[in-house]
Amino acid sequence: MKADYHVHTEFSDDSSYDMEDVVKDAIDMDIKELCFTDHVDYGIKDDWDKPESMKQRPGGPGEPEFMYVANVNYPKYYEKYKYLKKKYGNLINLKLGLEFGVQTHTIDKYNELFSRYSFDFIILSIHQVKNLELWTQDFQKNKTQDEYNMEYYQEILDVIKRYKNYSVLGHLDLISRYDLKGKYPFNKIKPLITEILKIAIEDGKGIEINTSSHRYGLKDTTPSRDILKLYKKLGGKIITIGSDSHRKDHLGAYINEAKSILKQIGFDEYCTFDQMKPIFHKL
Repeated sequence: MKADYHVHTEFSDDSSYDMEDVVKDAIDMDIKELCFTDHVDYGIKDDWDKPESMKQRPGGPGEPEFMYVANVNYPKYYEKYKYLKKKYGNLINLKLGLEFGVQTHTIDKYNELFSRYSFDFIILSIHQVKNLELWTQDFQKNKTQDEYNMEYYQEILDVIKRYKNYSVLGHLDLISRYDLKGKYPFNKIKPLITEILKIAIEDGKGIEINTSSHRYGLKDTTPSRDILKLYKKLGGKIITIGSDSHRKDHLGAYINEAKSILKQIGFDEYCTFDQMKPIFHKL
């Protein structure tokens, strides 16, 4: 079964990929199960019910002239998901999720949001620390490579010690995508990553393999093979596969390759989710 468990639509402020088009394209690609995981990033973005504080950014190729910088419009997101599930439910299994860009000072907001809807799946990602974004280099600015790597993984550790309403840790070594100083030695961060993975495993949580590593031109998987092997060695079993798609040519990309990599490492199964509970499938 082909499933994509990291998918963004027009409800993410960095995508204009219409949710219904995503579903129709997924059906054409013979994707059997798909989970919507649009972005929520409290701390740097407000909700759609606060129009007075919403910011705009210039639109990219194929987008409107301006795009609002805001979190998901939750009521519209939920209604459209239900509509599409009813319309296409006999052709594809659709699941409701979100990608939570959690920071230690925003945990309460995510607990409140999680209580409002019946989610199937939540990705916990660290996109920023102290409201400083990784992709813009604001977080890395004026820090050594040691400092920003250690601080990034420490933030993940501090978050998951307190926040438990999630399914998997998303693109666990995201900092490597934006590390302009090159590959950081795994042995330096291994102790912190070991702590992170042990807590996730004890809490019954998993990790994802994120196939966007291909389109970012990375030489390793996301997370790295070192992290995948360590997760396996520590007893981790819950792993999802997602394209992190924001447009049609991302959707479903390299999922079969990811399955092959997991097999090579020694995994026998991957997961989908229903009502926050993992369902295991043979690779």
